[in-house]
Amino acid sequence: MAIEVGSKLEGKVTGITHFGAFVELPEGGTGLVHISEIADNYVKDVNDHLKLNDMVTVKVINVDKDGKIGLSIKQAVDRPADAAPRPPRPERHGGPYSGERREGGGGGFGGGGGGRGGRPFRAPAGRPSFEDKMSRFLKDSEERISSLKKNTEGKRGGRGARRD
Repeated sequence: MAIEVGSKLEGKVTGITHFGAFVELPEGGTGLVHISEIADNYVKDVNDHLKLNDMVTVKVINVDKDGKIGLSIKQAVDRPADAAPRPPRPERHGGPYSGERREGGGGGFGGGGGGRGGRPFRAPAGRPSFEDKMSRFLKDSEERISSLKKNTEGKRGGRGARRD
């Protein structure tokens, strides 16, 4: 049986590196579990989670043309759909763009058309769209650069004397 993407297998840890762990699969192949696929939380050191000869359940996440097999331990764990849902992101208030909306087109990127085609994107009421934020950023950036140029214009050269 060939190793297929999405299948779950039992394997034995045969090697540990700073970037992950090598797991020997039942069919005789070896795959890599990258450090980011070992656990749901941050993994600083693979040795804190795995030891040589540990038996682990892995899920095949990719198989390259050259035979490299990408594995995941954290995706192999079955989680119920209702178990510990992710908390909603908090609303962001304040900041340089809060409540401020600009009228008209603006800072480039397709003339305010809103992306890849069809209708222009409309942000929810009271929240600036990406284009509004980008045009505001470009305006602020240009103002800062021109201010810097004005303030450093006369400060070039040595010993303070200008030669004409």
